[in-house]
Amino acid sequence: MKLTKAEWQIMNALWEKHPATARQVMEQLPAGVHWAYTTIKTMLTRLVEKEAVSEAKQGNTSVYDPLVSQRKARLSAFRSLVDQAFDGAMGPLVHFLAEEEPLTPKQKKELAALLQDETTRKGESK
Repeated sequence: MKLTKAEWQIMNALWEKHPATARQVMEQLPAGVHWAYTTIKTMLTRLVEKEAVSEAKQGNTSVYDPLVSQRKARLSAFRSLVDQAFDGAMGPLVHFLAEEEPLTPKQKKELAALLQDETTRKGESK
């Protein structure tokens, strides 16, 4: 599932506090985001259509709940980035990131431990 930048802001508001009405979502948006109520309702409707959010009626008011976890949405966005920019390969991504933002000795140690743990887990499952 692909989310636009605006949809990410709506989803972040819902992950922060849910269930929520459109007005409550509006209150959760970051400072500097001044969308009209109708804009928020339109985006929530699109998110319902994408099956990222559920809508339930409480009287005349719609209440929204995320159907997709933040982790799952992030993973989908990350996989899309890796597929588009690195032909789906993680090795070149890690190499690119290490060149762009050198790791501190502590970060290198943590990464090495993480990679070792992953290797150990995969070896155990064979």
